[in-house]
Amino acid sequence: MTLDLNKLENNTILELREFAKEIGIKSVTRYKKAELIQLIQEKLKEMAEMQQREWLEKKRKQEGLQQEEVQAHDREQETAQPGQPVEQERKPARRGRPRKKDVQAGQQEEAKGKAPEQLQEIEQKSVQQDLPDDTQSKEETGDKKPESPELYDEEGVGLQDETEDESVREDRRKNVDGLDSDKEDYERQVAYARKYYNTSNPAVPILLNTGECGDAKGVLEVLPDGYGFLRSDNYMSGSRDVYVSQSQIRRFNLKTGDLVEGKTRPAKEGEKFQALLYVTAVNDEDPEKANQRKPFDELTPIYPDQRITLENPKNPKELATRLIDLISPIGKGQRGLIVSPPKAGKTTLLKKIANSIVLNHPDIYLIVLLIDERPEEVTDMQRSIKGDVVYSTFDELPEHHTKVAEMVLERAQRLVEHGRDVVILLDSITRLARAYNVTVPPTGRTLSGGIDSAALHRPKRFFGAARNIEEGGSLTIIATALIDTGSRMDEVIYEEFKGTGNMEIHLDRKLSEKRIFPAVDIFRSGTRREELLLTQKELEGVWSIRKNLSEGRPDRVVEIIINDLMRTNSNDEFIDLMMDHFERMEKEGYLSDRDNDTYYGYR
Repeated sequence: MTLDLNKLENNTILELREFAKEIGIKSVTRYKKAELIQLIQEKLKEMAEMQQREWLEKKRKQEGLQQEEVQAHDREQETAQPGQPVEQERKPARRGRPRKKDVQAGQQEEAKGKAPEQLQEIEQKSVQQDLPDDTQSKEETGDKKPESPELYDEEGVGLQDETEDESVREDRRKNVDGLDSDKEDYERQVAYARKYYNTSNPAVPILLNTGECGDAKGVLEVLPDGYGFLRSDNYMSGSRDVYVSQSQIRRFNLKTGDLVEGKTRPAKEGEKFQALLYVTAVNDEDPEKANQRKPFDELTPIYPDQRITLENPKNPKELATRLIDLISPIGKGQRGLIVSPPKAGKTTLLKKIANSIVLNHPDIYLIVLLIDERPEEVTDMQRSIKGDVVYSTFDELPEHHTKVAEMVLERAQRLVEHGRDVVILLDSITRLARAYNVTVPPTGRTLSGGIDSAALHRPKRFFGAARNIEEGGSLTIIATALIDTGSRMDEVIYEEFKGTGNMEIHLDRKLSEKRIFPAVDIFRSGTRREELLLTQKELEGVWSIRKNLSEGRPDRVVEIIINDLMRTNSNDEFIDLMMDHFERMEKEGYLSDRDNDTYYGYR
């Protein structure tokens, strides 16, 4: 961990806590950032003073040993010359060896009147005295080495301090060598962990061998402080969440919404959650690919040009999906609205669309998002489709509604960054806008119906994220919008989203009251740039249907189309059948009996 010790306030609270634990500060989570910085500074000062005291104590011990050697040497000289007069006052023993010229002067006085043999002994003693203490002690023990004149200065003073400094430097050199060897071992362990376990923590292989690690998989939520948690249940926080450190998030460029897999370590004393040791996969791919992906906002949006076919050949009696394929085809990257009054079958229609996508396009990642719905509808949706069902029921807070929606959007964007095709079925965008109207800070500008002007920005951002990506991947959002609820706010929300989508399916309450399902108003429903999705034959057939049946009542037109759909097993057969009808109508004409409230009858 790299920490700026010169300016501790530049580091994050998480880095300061980790560093405080390393230097021995306890209960680091109780302190604020300023208090923690003050404790770290005091601890560092205390550690520096302790190291200085230890060094001074060691130096004093070495000086005491050297002083004892000097005094012992002086006592030996006094006992070796008993006839020599004692000095009047012995000056305090000076640190280090005596000056060489003083010793030589004393030797000359001593040599006066001596015999040649005695002079030779005195010269030998003077040579021995010229040696430093450590060399002299070695000669007395029998370990003789040649004298080294480099240990004397110009005046002949023994450089005892330098020998002392050399011993201290030698000790320091050994400590440094030990630190270097420890550092090399640590670097080798880090390299091994990074190569085989995708982490820089050398403790991971040890924990894996002991069997204390567990498996973790969840959607990441990155908090403002830099660290994050893996969410498992409904993309929301819970007791089984896993902590993800800031260093792992930076290394793999992880973002909110990434599906992260890895190994965990048990929670330590005082910790509430398990911690992620290392990452094995990000969005079911190698973690290193996460660093190379392009951000979602920088991808190029284009019109949908690949069709999502809902017709199921094995179940030709599923009329709703067949009708949508013709009237309002859905493409990858579509931004569609299902405009529906209450009790018109919008939830059932969403369920059929979801099942058709799962059957016909198993490579598409499907997410069903239910906002402010009834709990029994959530259970029914979970049991009916195979896909991610994320929900926030009506008994939850509005903040819960908005957080769930934002997590789903982030999850979808991360998948699109990896080149996946994603479909989100939202029920409903009206209730999501109502939740944002409660949670956003008021701006003082209120629209008709009591909705704040800033409340529609987040729902529009959610709905506007749907796009087909030129570089690969797509995000399709099909959302329901409520009308005819008696609420002016719902009408305003629908009007705001009316022109933002590129596909609309309108459900008619009159059709549903007559038990005609699917209750689709074919004249108000449609897709922009449908020529990119339909074949030429289908395009001509749809145009003929809209042209020839435009003068009829919507309920009668839908009833005729549904009857013809039931008589055929595929949309191709239906188009052929309808084209034959229209040709007969042009050749033979048709009868109309409006008084009896009936629609076209063929001769």
